[in-house]
Amino acid sequence: MNNATTIALSRLMAQERAMDVTAGNIANANTPGYKAERVLFSEWLARQQNTQSPPGDSTIAYTQDRATWREQRDGPLSHTGNPLDIAITGTGFFTVDTARGPRLTRAGRFGLMPDGSIANSAGEKLLDTQGIPLQVSVTDTSISIAGDGTISSENGRIGKIGVVAPADPMRLQAEGGTLLKADTPTQQVEQPRLVQGAVEDSNVQPILEVTRMINDSRQFEIVSQFVQAEADRQQGAIDKILQPRS
Repeated sequence: MNNATTIALSRLMAQERAMDVTAGNIANANTPGYKAERVLFSEWLARQQNTQSPPGDSTIAYTQDRATWREQRDGPLSHTGNPLDIAITGTGFFTVDTARGPRLTRAGRFGLMPDGSIANSAGEKLLDTQGIPLQVSVTDTSISIAGDGTISSENGRIGKIGVVAPADPMRLQAEGGTLLKADTPTQQVEQPRLVQGAVEDSNVQPILEVTRMINDSRQFEIVSQFVQAEADRQQGAIDKILQPRS
């Protein structure tokens, strides 16, 4: 396989990755708290050994899938009227207790469990600033959540919702559409901004993502045609070399 083909195939693999990421964004356009993902490509230079090529031809530039990152822009708010639906505006994540350990999320659609804890639809409990599940008494019938995360009822203060920020947001690992695993330490946001009775929607813009997918598909098709044309050229050359002389 010659250099032209391997270079094109590296771009083809990267472009396939770009389409997968864009498809994931489209699929999560209605997922609460979802942040659109983006890919970052760069050149990977391979230095050629034992060549006598002219200056500038001693390296080959391949396409490298360098990283995947998330847009941190806030999504629009949907006001639901549910007192346990909570949206974060600005910096921060909720922490929920899962079977795999604490996970971060921006999806603030919560409800009361039979034991009085506040949890999401999967039963994963919302944690306070100390990393302890928040607990509501059976006598607490009117729940109020302040902008700083303090939860109160007619019986007094219940606790304070933990809103944390990871040391490096770009190293968060997605687990499904709403949960994130932090590989770096987290710390409490000093002045969180919460909105009761609302949910942050996905920050994906469907029309832009569909346009991006069309562009990604066209680029994939162009590179595929180049690879096929190069394969046909090589096969034609081989056929001519092996053609019996009359």
